[in-house]
Amino acid sequence: MPVVPAATPAPAIGIVHLGLGAFHRAHQAVYLQRHHNRHGQGGWGLCSANLRSNSALVEQLRDQACTYHVAEYRDREQATLRQINVLREALYVGEGGQDLERLLQRMAAPATCIVTLTVTEKGYCLSPANGQLRLDDPVIAHDLAHPQAPRSAPGIVLEALRRRRAAGTPAFTVLCCDNMPDNGQRTRAAVSGLARAQDADLAQWIDTQVAFPSSMVDRIVPAMDADAFTHLEQQLGCADRAAVVCESFSQWVIEDHFPLGRPGWEAEGVQMVADVQPFETMKLRMLNGSHSLLAYVGLLAGHRTVCEAIADPALARFIRRYLLDEAAPTLAVSAGIDLPTYANQLLARFANDSLQHPLRQIAMDGSQKLPQRWLHGAQHLLEQGRGIACTALGVAAWIRCCTQALPGAAAPLANDPLHATYADLAARWQGAALVDAFLDLRDVFALELAERPALRDAVQQAYAALARDGLPQLLNAHA
Repeated sequence: MPVVPAATPAPAIGIVHLGLGAFHRAHQAVYLQRHHNRHGQGGWGLCSANLRSNSALVEQLRDQACTYHVAEYRDREQATLRQINVLREALYVGEGGQDLERLLQRMAAPATCIVTLTVTEKGYCLSPANGQLRLDDPVIAHDLAHPQAPRSAPGIVLEALRRRRAAGTPAFTVLCCDNMPDNGQRTRAAVSGLARAQDADLAQWIDTQVAFPSSMVDRIVPAMDADAFTHLEQQLGCADRAAVVCESFSQWVIEDHFPLGRPGWEAEGVQMVADVQPFETMKLRMLNGSHSLLAYVGLLAGHRTVCEAIADPALARFIRRYLLDEAAPTLAVSAGIDLPTYANQLLARFANDSLQHPLRQIAMDGSQKLPQRWLHGAQHLLEQGRGIACTALGVAAWIRCCTQALPGAAAPLANDPLHATYADLAARWQGAALVDAFLDLRDVFALELAERPALRDAVQQAYAALARDGLPQLLNAHA
């Protein structure tokens, strides 16, 4: 197996990242490592902070001098092992963490030119339906009451910007790397919305001085588990407990707006563009949309992983139909992009059995993901007079997964900000009334879409057919 060592010495810190998860370590950090390997020591080293979960990863990285490995798999037998040492500092500011002040000092330092984020959709505390900051969110309410000791990602960014403004230091660029449409503008909405509720002058300064470029990121990075670590050690001889496994494919498209400068990412394959929107919409509706569809329907079919689910011929046909009949027609195709070819590439990536990507990981936080992955496209289809049969079955499967015990499990899916709401609805309603109650959730379904009879009828029919005919018959009907 090829091994790519890290260049030494590691660069000085110029980028602070919020969200020290597997995706960040296997995506943005890898691009920066390539840049460092090519250009040598510079000012683009990373300080990355874990905002939630637990401190174990941070402690592990500190024990390893912040050096770790990324295994990029083409298939189960072909992998490249990369050593990463561009991470210079790992911090923990979650529950019980002591590093918040250190993080804020690092973000406020003049050497920090860029702050990047991978905190998942729910980390921005925005309503998925309208994109506005939820001031009643408990963590936002805390930050309003304690602005200098923030807990949310928007609150941390805001406090660091407040300190820079007070010191006369130019604002850093805020680069969102999460799967949201117009993610730069949504990040701006979160930070500016919180600022307006605290300090109107600070909000005005942010609106005029802070750049929030959008980006699109693409790489399949499953969460690490015991089996992944065992396979990594047995196959590649890598006993690194901070290691990450991912696919070999990687893409990063960034709106090129960085007032304080940036790394030369384009030399490492990053696409620096004027408008990210066509790329992000294609990825959200095709890759992420089909991933979520595969997750909810696959879980109902009793599958555990993406590669196992896509190996089910009926499910594979269903996903292909969604890609070509319901996702692709909603896209304004950019020159040089062939959507049927892109769909085939996605199906091949899903079949990569070296990753063992759990469907449950993809299915988490559905309330935050469905609007941009399915519902915006569904509204476009309905406006064009087209059908949404695959999307409707996905919504019906999502409702089932959120309210009924899954095959081989004792309970429904529980990892979602609206989990308590789902449980309450399931206790009060069933059948068609339950579907109506879900479609009335304004945090998920925008009023304009939810009031369309075509949407309600399609989801009601799919939900009833699941109960009446069963999933195998429904999948065959969609072939």
